[in-house]
Formats: sequence, C-alpha cells, structure tokens
Amino acid sequence: MTVQIRHLDTTQADFEADFQKVLHWSAEADTAIESRVAEILADVRLRGDAAVLDYTARFDHLVADNVASLELGQAELKAAFEGLPVVQREALEFAAQRVRSYHERQKQACGLSWSYRDEDGTLLGQKVTPLDRVGIYVPGGKAAYPSSVLMNAIPAHVAGVQEITMVVPTPRGDKNPLVLAAAYVAGVSRVFTVGGAQAVGALAYGTDTIPKVDKITGPGNAYVASAKKHVFGLVGIDMIAGPSEILVLADGSTPPDWVAMDLFSQAEHDELAQSILLCPNASYIAKVQEAIDRLLPTMPRADIIRASLEGRGALILTRSMEEACEISNRIAPEHLEVSSTDPHRWEPLLRHAGAIFLGAYTSESLGDYCAGPNHVLPTSGTARFSSPLGVYDFQKRSSLIEVSEAGAQVLGKVASVLAHGEGLQAHAQAAEFRLKHGIEESKT
Repeated sequence: MTVQIRHLDTTQADFEADFQKVLHWSAEADTAIESRVAEILADVRLRGDAAVLDYTARFDHLVADNVASLELGQAELKAAFEGLPVVQREALEFAAQRVRSYHERQKQACGLSWSYRDEDGTLLGQKVTPLDRVGIYVPGGKAAYPSSVLMNAIPAHVAGVQEITMVVPTPRGDKNPLVLAAAYVAGVSRVFTVGGAQAVGALAYGTDTIPKVDKITGPGNAYVASAKKHVFGLVGIDMIAGPSEILVLADGSTPPDWVAMDLFSQAEHDELAQSILLCPNASYIAKVQEAIDRLLPTMPRADIIRASLEGRGALILTRSMEEACEISNRIAPEHLEVSSTDPHRWEPLLRHAGAIFLGAYTSESLGDYCAGPNHVLPTSGTARFSSPLGVYDFQKRSSLIEVSEAGAQVLGKVASVLAHGEGLQAHAQAAEFRLKHGIEESKT
C-alpha cells in the first residue's frame, strides 16, 4: 500500500500555502492537562512525600509505605550494570565514553573562568561555577531510554555538578536494568522511581525525602512538559520539547533505502513526529517513495510511522540544493542530515538546526546513541534561538569586577552623570564618594 505522504514542488504556485500546512503544529497544551498539572503541583508543594506516594500509586500502580523505599541505592545500580549481557555493558560504556569525551572538550571551549586588568588596574572577568543540584527526568512506561540518562547526566557530571538526582517512572514496579546501569555509568547520585508531574514538583519544591534541585532537564510526556513550564522560575529547565523531527537534504547520491529508513527513524517515535526530504532531483524522490512503500511493512512500528508520514511528513522537490538549504533554515529542524557527496559544500549555508549530520554515512540514529554530541535538541523551530543541551546548561556565570582607585575616578564620573539622568541620586553619590574630592569630604 502506498504511503500517502505529501509531495510538494517549490516551483508550484501553491507551494507556500502547502508548505505552511506541513510546518503547522500547535504547542499549546491541552487545557485539561494544564489544570490537572497545576493541581498536582500544588498538592506536592503542600503535602510533599504524601502526595508523591498517592500519585505514584494512582498513576504508576506502584504502592509504597514511604518515598525512601522508592530510592534505588548505588549497589542496585551497580548490580544492574553487572547483570547486563556483555554486549550491552560494552555498548553502554563505549557510548558513555564518547559522550563524556565530547562534553569534556565542550567544557574546555566554553566553560572556563577568565579575567583581565585595564591599564589602571581594574579587574574585569567571568567566574564559571557549576550548579549545586540538578534533577534529570527519564521517561519510562512505554519505552526505556538509557541514552537519555547518558545525555542528561554526563554533561552535568562533566560540568562539576555534585548532586544529580534522577527520577524515572517504573509502572507496577518494573525497573529497566539498562536504564539503571546507565545511571551507574553516568555517575548519577540518587535515583527515585517516581514519574509524572509529581516527580517534577518534588524536584522543584523538595520534599522530606526528595531534595530540591536548581534545574530540571530531560524529556517527558505532556504532563511532564506542562509541569516543567509551571515550575520554571523557581528552578531552571532545559527546554520544552515538541515532537521529534528530521530533515534530510539529499543530492540524490545516497541509496534511497538509507534515506527512507532515516525518515522512519524519527517517524517511529510518535504520530506527531515530522520527517521531511528536500531534494532537487525528482526521479530520486520517486525512488525514496518506492523505498518507503517497500520497507514500511517490515517495520514493527509501521502504523505509527505511516500516521506520522501521512500526517506531517513531506517529500519536497526544490529548484536546487541552495534553495533546499534556504528552506531548511526556515524550518530550523531538530535533526538535519546533509546526505550529499560533498556535505561540507552545503554546511556553511545552514544556519539553524539542533544538530547537523554530514554525509551519507552519518545517520541521525548514531547521534541519538553514541556519536558523542548531545541528543537533547531544540524542536519546533526553536533551533533559530536555542542550542543543544550541553555543559553550559549545568553551569552559571558570575561577573567579576574589581575597580582600582584610579579606575574609580573615571568610571565614577560616568556613573554619576548617568545615575543623575535616571533620577537615582543614591547611585550617583555612591560613585561620587569614591572620587578623590569625595574621599576628602567624607573624611572631614
């Protein structure tokens, strides 16, 4: 059965209208979800552990006498790691090593303190310090995501965060050993088998058992996303993630089956995921369509992939690769594959993307698991102003200012003028007192 994915052509008069329909996705949360989340958070803030226990029993069907019994110790995490098949242990350690290595380099590039002195001896600079406590949310239930553990915990660990608290739902008490092993490998401090909005609330407000954190990162369902929005300001958050996205820029040189499978790789996440192909070669697009129709029946999640491709996917014929790059910048996709014989020719034209995958051999799935860069990426066009999760998300910067006596004579006069202009006389006099005539007057 042919997959009824949209075919668009940039030369057609109705392209712009059809293109906007492809891009449209409402990020507005369901009002019922918003209301329910607000109730849950208020209850967690009021009743703490008791509320967490009630919601865990109600939503995850996991009954416990106290929240302390929902915490997994390091011994259990280590046992989960050691109990994995050798091939899984080695894959987990290999992926963790690459993710850690990448973020160590990132820290060296952007996470350093610095300072300098003016000619008059004034010191100016920046002091970079890690956050004290971070909470990471790891989805559970329908699927397990050990890769999310690595991508959230390792950059926090590299940044120097001393306490990393992980929350993960375990419906009916079913614990995924690979997720627990990932927490052990990534250096997670504490793990609580709690999920949903109540877990976000517990991390944000703190309870008798679950410590309050400074920032919450990690993906989750609509309830988790809504809860993160509600607590933002009290704590930091990474981002509000929308459906997963992939955009493939193809010059027609990559085997069509490869591109079809890359489109599947995001479509299989859920029905709202988006997969788009931009290509200037009409015959190649037809071959990709044929590959989609032929390969889809072999996919275990074929129904989800079909719904995603038919609902939000598109195969777009462009006038040129240059035009494809322009359209890509308008979309600002989460994942951008440049499937070309010469990807470095096109990379300078690409300004907005969460992650750029260069060349036919660089499948997006490698970035999801083990390439090294973070797979927590901006979605829904937010790559126009947002960045991937990184070491910098777990650090903060403090300005350093040490004004010398000589420097105060220059800066004080300027500050005095501007402060008087704003009607803030105390500001002005604080600066004037430090001028030489001010110092003499204050002594007398």
